[in-house]
Amino acid sequence: MRREQRRSLKNRLVDLKNWLFPERQIHLRTAGRVSFIRITQRAQISFVVIFLLAGGWMTYASVAYMRNNAVVAGKDILISNSRQAYRVLLGQVSEYQKKFTSLTTDMEDSHDLMMGLVEKNFLLRKSLTTVARKLDVTRTQREQFASARESLKEKLSAIEIKVRDMLKQNFSLTDNLSTAEADLQKALAERNKSIYEGTRMHRRIKGLETRLTDIEKVEEDSIQRLTDSTTTYIETLEKVVRVAGLNIKHLLKDYQPLANGQGGPFIAATLEKNLPGKQLKDQLSNLDIHLGRWEALQTVMRKIPLSAPLNNFSITSSFGKRRDPINKRWAAHYGLDLGGPFKSSVYSPAPGVVSYTGWNGKYGKLIEINHGAGLKTRYGHLHKILVKKGQKIKFRQRIGLLGSTGRSTGAHLHYEVVFRGKAKNPMKFIKAGQNVFQK
Repeated sequence: MRREQRRSLKNRLVDLKNWLFPERQIHLRTAGRVSFIRITQRAQISFVVIFLLAGGWMTYASVAYMRNNAVVAGKDILISNSRQAYRVLLGQVSEYQKKFTSLTTDMEDSHDLMMGLVEKNFLLRKSLTTVARKLDVTRTQREQFASARESLKEKLSAIEIKVRDMLKQNFSLTDNLSTAEADLQKALAERNKSIYEGTRMHRRIKGLETRLTDIEKVEEDSIQRLTDSTTTYIETLEKVVRVAGLNIKHLLKDYQPLANGQGGPFIAATLEKNLPGKQLKDQLSNLDIHLGRWEALQTVMRKIPLSAPLNNFSITSSFGKRRDPINKRWAAHYGLDLGGPFKSSVYSPAPGVVSYTGWNGKYGKLIEINHGAGLKTRYGHLHKILVKKGQKIKFRQRIGLLGSTGRSTGAHLHYEVVFRGKAKNPMKFIKAGQNVFQK
């Protein structure tokens, strides 16, 4: 339906175009010849369009020209008004410049006046400061004068008091002269009495010195006897240690007395010779040295294993070189083999601390006891161990049972004594102990 309407409208437009712009021809006759110019429908339409455009442009240009003239006239009026306003503004600006010039002149005058006032103010302050300082100095001087006046008053009063005291002393001197004679007589009497008392005390001191000499002699004899007995006991203990095969110096190395060194610069002093008690003091020092060594030996002797570890025993193998009981070859034997009844008790020959218990290869069941002072004892081939590691052991305490464990041919006790890492002959210790216990 719409297509048909479009076609009918298009046909109408075509009919209108054909009616308005039919094809035209212009005939021209020139010298008997006839020619014509053909004006097509398209040319006619183009001519009409150009004519309409030219007419429209001329109409627009005319209207625009007329409107432009009106605008230019309005702008001319505005320019004339602006020029008049500019002239008015120039007049106002000139008036303002005159006023500004006058104000600047007034401000300069005011500034000069202010500077003068500031300078006067500074001078006034300076003068006020000077006056204040002078017032302070005057006040200080016034206070000094007042204090000086007070001190003078005090001095005058003190002088008056002294004068009064001197007057009193003058009166009392006369009384003192009379009493001085009595005092002198009394002093002479006391001096005579002191001389008598001094003579009596001198005699008494002589008697005391005699008694002190006798007492010192008795004390010296007692100290000498004590020193001799201590020396004898020390020699006995040292003999026991030597019999046991120990070096006394090495044994007492950890038990030396505390160092008593002295020092300082030498300053000579005058001392009286043969002071009372000097010999007694020397003997006491000597006794103290001997007692110190005796105490050290006593301490060490408690740690030396001097008793036998068995009550009843027989020596089955000595210390030193021997033929091995199993392979019959020569070998070193660092202990002492003690034979005894099977399961007989083994005792500690000295107090100490158990440092090892348990199976130890060819030793079998072994006990090691640390007695201190570098001494250790070992007990091998035991049947049973009755102590533990770290246990404190007393003298002659039961520590195990005799057996035949380890590399052994029969029931016996392998007994070792070690001093500072070196094996010692246990039989020497047992013999030394026999001498001690007999005494």
